[in-house]
Amino acid sequence: MNESRFSSVYVARDAALVERHLMEASWDDLKLFLIVAETGSLSAAAARTGVSAPTVGRRMLALERTMNRLLFERSRRGYELAKDGEILLARVKDMQKISAEITDWHGGAFRDPVIELAGDSWLSSFFACHANSLSKGPGDIRIGVTDFHDLHQLIHRDRVVLLTTTPPTTGNYAILPSVLMRFAAYKHVMLADSVNAPWISLGKEASRLPSDRWVYEHFDRDIYSWTNRPQLVLQLITSGQGRGVLPCFVGDVDERLMREGTLLEDLTVRLYVVVNDDDRRRPEVRLMMNRVSDLLSEHAPLFAGEGKA
Repeated sequence: MNESRFSSVYVARDAALVERHLMEASWDDLKLFLIVAETGSLSAAAARTGVSAPTVGRRMLALERTMNRLLFERSRRGYELAKDGEILLARVKDMQKISAEITDWHGGAFRDPVIELAGDSWLSSFFACHANSLSKGPGDIRIGVTDFHDLHQLIHRDRVVLLTTTPPTTGNYAILPSVLMRFAAYKHVMLADSVNAPWISLGKEASRLPSDRWVYEHFDRDIYSWTNRPQLVLQLITSGQGRGVLPCFVGDVDERLMREGTLLEDLTVRLYVVVNDDDRRRPEVRLMMNRVSDLLSEHAPLFAGEGKA
């Protein structure tokens, strides 16, 4: 084997040994090694890191033992890299670059603040349909949309903006009154000539609000279809199965539907934007409260049963 082949073999073997010992070394010690290599002295490394010079020296000695390599030539002039130290320095710089890329990649997913938008099934659907008005995308506020009913849990959750018809009367909340919400009975347009269409309702066990209970409280014997989810009430109505009660902001925008009769004024309610009072000082929470309030104001006629926004 000629001399060049011997050199290639030894270089490959040395690189493999360095890689193996890199796996064993602490990343904190490798970062400290990088600083010593760049500054050329223990005292300068200590000044940059806040770690005492004797401690830096001990950790570099321990790193050399772990690597089983002489990394520095020590002299009165300071710490100069030995040949193996130069090899290690190149590897550590590569690792530092990869580490920075991973940090940037990971941080990108969580850099923007998060707000949870919560409401009942209809209101959370409204949030989802108008998400572009509430979040401008990367660099703004990330949003989660939740079908949420239990007000008692709200005080224990951070960064929640709740839209509700029943604001809490006790507890640590900030409450902003908003628009009126009205309801009406709707049916498919193909039932326009039908005056005795069967009724569709939420089941009693799924009903939480007066609007959920209205059909079975007034037309219990005429209910032909029922379900446990509000969105399924809408689907049953649009299938032509019968008539049912919907919020006007839901029923009036569906071209397949028409109102039957007048507004059900006894179901009229006001909406409230609610946040944990400790949260409202956060800039992203205040901003989201304003955006939700502005969005509702823009659609106030639709919520009030006066037509599309």
